[in-house]
Amino acid sequence: MPHAVTADARRLVDTLQTGGIALFQVDVGYAIVGNHEAAIERIFAAKQRSYDKPCGMFSNWQMVRDLAILGTREYDMVDTVIHRYGLPLSIVTPYRVDAAFFSGLTPTTRLRSSRVGTIDMLLNAGQLHNAVAQESYDRRIPVLGSSANRSLTGSKYSLADVEQEVWDAADLVLDYGATKYTHPEGMGSSIIELPSGRALRRGIRFDEICDILARHFDVDPRRLV
Repeated sequence: MPHAVTADARRLVDTLQTGGIALFQVDVGYAIVGNHEAAIERIFAAKQRSYDKPCGMFSNWQMVRDLAILGTREYDMVDTVIHRYGLPLSIVTPYRVDAAFFSGLTPTTRLRSSRVGTIDMLLNAGQLHNAVAQESYDRRIPVLGSSANRSLTGSKYSLADVEQEVWDAADLVLDYGATKYTHPEGMGSSIIELPSGRALRRGIRFDEICDILARHFDVDPRRLV
């Protein structure tokens, strides 16, 4: 991995560890993230985001294996999409609420980043994302947040498109240029609920992900409601 990516991932997690907010590029759109309770509240305020929509967690395969509560088949589904086919994916999954990884979060931060024992985990969203997720897990500092945009305005695929009030909330901004993926309706990653296989968001590479799951596991999120 290029040294700059590793160093930037470390800088980002350092920023979150001291209570700050970071804005950075992942393959599915620019993201804004925090860890401390006050930072998460600032993110919600800058985005004008409803508290009914919890943050997601920027994650990797090791985190899925250690923190998600799934069966062998569901782990294989995730593994196939992100490793065999190399696609980005978000899963909403039951998780180990009492894991030491989450021990530093306040009750309010947990409330803002999970729902009824489930958490949204973004996976395989680019080199910088993956480096941030590894740094996060190694240091037990969850990276929590969502797309860097005013709510309901669509994901931003270049830093220049991020609204000023969202940009102004960040203590660290990492400009990695245009994102790898875009979506005509401004969607981010596709979100699949597990173990049900139900689609929660028809986002980037959705049909391809559904075709993979249908072909290998006889599960087509397009047909589940």
